[in-house]
Amino acid sequence: MTLIAGAVAVITLYLLLQMFRSANPAVLARTLKFGGGVLALVVAAFTGLRGELAVAIPLGIFGAGLLGWTPLANAGFGNVGGLFGGGATRPFGQASRVRSQFLDMRLDHDSGQLSGQIVAGPHAGRNLDEFDLAGLLAMVSTFDAESVALLESYLDRRFPAWRQNAQGDTAGRQRRTAASSKMTAEEAYQILGLQPGAGRDDISRAHKSLMKKLHPDQGGSTYLAARVNEAKDTLLRTHNG
Repeated sequence: MTLIAGAVAVITLYLLLQMFRSANPAVLARTLKFGGGVLALVVAAFTGLRGELAVAIPLGIFGAGLLGWTPLANAGFGNVGGLFGGGATRPFGQASRVRSQFLDMRLDHDSGQLSGQIVAGPHAGRNLDEFDLAGLLAMVSTFDAESVALLESYLDRRFPAWRQNAQGDTAGRQRRTAASSKMTAEEAYQILGLQPGAGRDDISRAHKSLMKKLHPDQGGSTYLAARVNEAKDTLLRTHNG
């Protein structure tokens, strides 16, 4: 029986590790954050019932912060909510958004995960994760220049060696110079993941955080980095005006 129990434990651990490896990092991060918050509240309730309020109260605040509940912010303790990412600098599901004619891309601030959805053409409504490398490269000839640039940013993260492996660097040869239209303040806020009306300090912090995510060592994208820089400049000009 001991041998059978050990075998079951090993198999269970192996399956959990496989699930962990294949899980979407953004979903996994949210799940762990939610689970940690619930666990902290349960432990806080248990210790509170035992009369250990010195432990229960801070643990309860911590758990509430993980779950996004920041009631103390309304009582003049705004920084407490900021410790858990609940401040005004992290709206829109804690993600930045860049949209082109064919693609709607989202960069998760917590995990750095870049995801995208096709919004026009025969594959409209489908996620880029549903396609393999060959299928994604086949779309290049049907996309406009800005959409191609976004697609290449996605490929750089999902398939780091795709430029070397793709025969003749098809996407690179077919890409045209993207026409740069003037960015609106609304687009800039979405790219930086900020709410309209965010202050200069919020803009600078969001820009600095995103540029770290877009560093080449993190599978960064020159195009996305340029858009983040443009978003910061657009909003700072708005404040100066």
